[in-house]
Amino acid sequence: MADRTVATALRDAALQLGATCDTARLDAELLMAHALGVSRSELLLRHVREDEPPGFAALVERRLGHEPVAYIVGRQEFYGLPFEVARGVLIPRADSETLVEAALAARPDAKRVLDCGTGSGALLLAVLANLPEAAGVGIDRSADALAIAKRNAVTLGLADRAHFVQADWEAAGWRQTIGGPFDLVLANPPYVESDADLARSVRDHEPAEALFAGPEGLDAYRALVPQVPGLLAAAGRAFFEIGAAQATHVGRIAADSGLDWQIHRDLGGRDRVIELSHAD
Repeated sequence: MADRTVATALRDAALQLGATCDTARLDAELLMAHALGVSRSELLLRHVREDEPPGFAALVERRLGHEPVAYIVGRQEFYGLPFEVARGVLIPRADSETLVEAALAARPDAKRVLDCGTGSGALLLAVLANLPEAAGVGIDRSADALAIAKRNAVTLGLADRAHFVQADWEAAGWRQTIGGPFDLVLANPPYVESDADLARSVRDHEPAEALFAGPEGLDAYRALVPQVPGLLAAAGRAFFEIGAAQATHVGRIAADSGLDWQIHRDLGGRDRVIELSHAD
């Protein structure tokens, strides 16, 4: 449509998307920038008077179907770094940056890092990017997720320090494939209750195996937390993301496993991360 400008197309798309999401204008701009092959800032500075690019309307239709913008454009920023994402890996979220910040503050001298359920590799690679002397291992059950994580490591120049292994923490002997012990153990395990009411963009598009963990959302912690003492070096620390109402429950699992624990809150003041260490 040569007679419709980028500015007009953005306005119309934002009106359409306003019925299905609360970030309609931002979503429209991100999709337009993707269609043009430019950054959002370049779009707003240089391209609003140009003709609408072909393919933009199709991107908007996908968003109207509640598909996350990150999957449509194939990337998501996390901790200031660009990550490739696709269906099959959880989209990194800003709230998870609390985990990275806590881990870096606790062990700025860490040399060995483990990320359990690495997905896109976001946690592991964000930590390694800020610890130039460290190396790490990311495990995941999904071969597709590991392929994405490996590509992200290459893109970020971390392929020589990040190793990815297909492994399942519920399988016997999985620890024999990863070495250790580790100065830092990271995890954003599934922690959503089976019957939780999630936004359609999450429920219909993000991988269920990375979200749901039984009727209380605690199944992954029950499986993984008791294994932490065998993964941590003497002064090691583990950092697991948790649901906002799960601190006491996960803390009890940790204490029963011989671990000390404390909670870190996100910028919204919600319990977000549990830190685990060997009991004194």
